[in-house]
Order: sequence, then C-alpha cells, then structure tokens
Amino acid sequence: MSASPGQARVARVYTSARRHPWVLGKLGDWTLPFGPYTPAQLMVMTGGAMVLIKTFSWWSWLGPLPVAGWGLSIWAVRGAKIGGRSPFAAAMGWLTLAALHPAGRIGGRAARDRRPRLLTGVFVIEAAPAGTGLTAATGRARKCAPAQRSGPVSGLAQLLQRADAAGGWA
Repeated sequence: MSASPGQARVARVYTSARRHPWVLGKLGDWTLPFGPYTPAQLMVMTGGAMVLIKTFSWWSWLGPLPVAGWGLSIWAVRGAKIGGRSPFAAAMGWLTLAALHPAGRIGGRAARDRRPRLLTGVFVIEAAPAGTGLTAATGRARKCAPAQRSGPVSGLAQLLQRADAAGGWA
C-alpha cells in the first residue's frame, strides 16, 4: 500500500517509553498515595520523616510549617538530575571515583610507583687541560683563541674521511 503523492508519510518512534524514570508506586493492586515516586523522593520521604520525628521538640512551636517544607522537598526532587544523571547514579560515580587509586589505572590495573632502589656510581674529578681558558689561581676565564677544528665533526663525516684515507671502500 503506497501513499498517494499528495499525502505526507508519517513515521512514529516509541523510544520515549524507555526514557521514563525508574519509579516506585504500585505494588500489586495497591498504589502509594500521590505516587508513583522516584527513588530520590522515597529517600527524602523516609529521611525527612525520621528527622522530623527525632527533632519534634525543636520545631513543634512552628506548627505545620516544617511538615509542609518536608512535602515541598519531596515534590522538588521528583526530577532531580546531577550532570544529566539521577542522584543515585551520580553518587555511585562519586563513590567509584573516591575508591580509585590516586595514581590512576594503567591497563585496567592500579598504577603503582616502582620500588625505590639504591643507585651507585663513581666519578672522577680531574684538573682541566691547560688550553681551556681557566686559571687555577684566580678561577676566572682568560681570553684565549677559539679552538679551531680541523676535520669532520660528525661521525659519518669521520667514517667517510677514514674510508677515503684508506683508499676507498674496496
């Protein structure tokens, strides 16, 4: 069945059903009042109820104001996102980051410093050759003629010079 030239084709995509947040609110035939609730709302609901119960003597003179604030905070976290993720996914990311080795990972394993080891060596201090331009008594540089190089400087040039002196590469 093809569309006639005057009609526009319609395409429908139903992937938005996958984008709904994970909600709780229906257990069998029973539903929570004013539900469904996200996990963040349930945590604020239970934590706030415990705080309100334990601190009743502090806020009882305010009347229903703290309870209204508790209800408002439950409503406010209904679509809470931290960096585009749910608060629990963000918290798990922070916990994973805190559990990582401070030096990071290399090849999937914790990066560790190598064990320290003792380095030993020997060096010799010799007197400077006579033509370097330093006097032993004053320690100052004296003016001297610049050293003139006679011959090739690079290793390849020296090798070629030796080959020519020996009579070629024969």
